[in-house]
Amino acid sequence: MRVLIAGAGRAGLSVGGHLRTTGHEVIIIDRDPLVAKQAFERHGLVAITGDATDAGLLQEADVSRSDVVVAMLARDADNLAVALLARSAGAQRVMVRMRDSQYRNVYLDAGVHRIVSEIEIFVGGIATAIEHDAVKHSMILGGGSSVAFELTIPEGADVVGRPVAEIAASKGFPPSCVFAGLYDANGAVDAPRGSSVLRGGMTVLIVARRDEVGAVIRHLMSPRILNAKR
Repeated sequence: MRVLIAGAGRAGLSVGGHLRTTGHEVIIIDRDPLVAKQAFERHGLVAITGDATDAGLLQEADVSRSDVVVAMLARDADNLAVALLARSAGAQRVMVRMRDSQYRNVYLDAGVHRIVSEIEIFVGGIATAIEHDAVKHSMILGGGSSVAFELTIPEGADVVGRPVAEIAASKGFPPSCVFAGLYDANGAVDAPRGSSVLRGGMTVLIVARRDEVGAVIRHLMSPRILNAKR
């Protein structure tokens, strides 16, 4: 795909660098000449120095040929301008980084295809980790009602050696919880089945209601001696 990132900064450079390593064509637009220089020298990205809200500059970057335009500028008003210009030029998909949630409906009315909320990312990643020390990575889903998170199963946990279906059906296991992925020690991901068996040291990807995250963690991490009677 051809991806145009407006307003790179560190986050945009990281996204652009990752996309390039996976085979995508990436163009960066940023006001800061240093950012543009780093985009080219560190990541091999095509970089244009200038204001991404300038319609002429977007035309210079061939915005109409872009499969995806990502607006990551510091102000929502500027991201909105980029989104409107990109949509008008015929960009296939437009994504924005939203800082102020009051812009959500405005972005939707502008035809933005995907809105990434900084607040939701921070709440999911930081607040969940503060509340639950065992959580490795997390993000909130469904407007904040659910959480997707990673958890490493201790070697001595009661669930070790038991299949997913049995665990899900066990007494006290939160009904909202869904096993979404299993990671082995090498990081390889496997789609869980009812017959999939949990092993000590394995990382599991879980989706659960926010108010049931604690119960899920306790159930999956409790030592075998505490759950001897099932």
